[in-house]
Amino acid sequence: MTESRPPFSLVGIDHIVFIVDDLQKATKWYADVLGCQPGYSYPTLGMEQVWCGAALIVLWDITHPGGTSAVPPVKGGRNVDHVCIALSPFDEHAMRAHLTSHNVSIEREALHGGARGMGNSFYVLDPWGNKLELKGPAVYPDGRDWGKDK
Repeated sequence: MTESRPPFSLVGIDHIVFIVDDLQKATKWYADVLGCQPGYSYPTLGMEQVWCGAALIVLWDITHPGGTSAVPPVKGGRNVDHVCIALSPFDEHAMRAHLTSHNVSIEREALHGGARGMGNSFYVLDPWGNKLELKGPAVYPDGRDWGKDK
């Protein structure tokens, strides 16, 4: 295996996705108990995001038709779908090469929203099966990166 340095720097946790079975109850609990403020809403997925400081907590209702991909393979098998790690700007080709050099398969690539806006994401599994979303900073519709000068 060739050693390579990551083509990014760590910024922090962008969001975490909790699996719930009552979206209204979960949204209310996080607002009332923790003081979370409403974030982004994805009604077709059965998903609500709430702000937890500068990060998001995503509440994904597995009883909703849009939440079927988050249903654990075993009842009670898990309650976290994935953790999103915020990264610095990165070159997508360098990211693919870096992950390949460490025998890490990319499950999915997407442009998804998070605490810092819409950005490019790579979904990977760690050796224990934990799903990680490696997410770059927001990308503007005109192609500018969030972290770069105008």
